[in-house]
Amino acid sequence: MEWYLKVLQNYAGFQGRARRKEYWIFFLLNFIIGLVLGFVSGLFGIPNILGYLYALAVLIPSIALVFRRLHDTGKSGWWILISFVPIAGTIILLVFMCLDSDEGTNQYGTNPKY
Repeated sequence: MEWYLKVLQNYAGFQGRARRKEYWIFFLLNFIIGLVLGFVSGLFGIPNILGYLYALAVLIPSIALVFRRLHDTGKSGWWILISFVPIAGTIILLVFMCLDSDEGTNQYGTNPKY
C-alpha cells in the first residue's frame, strides 16, 4: 500500500525515477480496485460510473509513473508514445516496464533502489 500511496502523493511528478516494484504494485492495486468496482456495479445492476471516475482520477499519476519508470531504465519518458503502435508498441512498452534499473546515477537522477 505504501508504494501505491507514494505514486498518488507524487501526483504529477514526471521528473525522477521509479522502481519496478513501485510500478507493478501500483498496476496490481489499480487492477484489483477496477475489478472490485466493476463487480459492485454489476452486482447492483448500475452503470460503472465509479470505475470510470476512478480511472479518470488515476490517469495523470499513471502516466507520470510510466514516465518515471522509463527514466529508471535510461529512456526518455516520451517512449510512452510507442504504445500507440498497435500490438507491437504495447509489447515493447511492457518489455521496458520489466527491465531492471540502470545502475548508479543516470541523466534522470540517482537509482531509487539505493
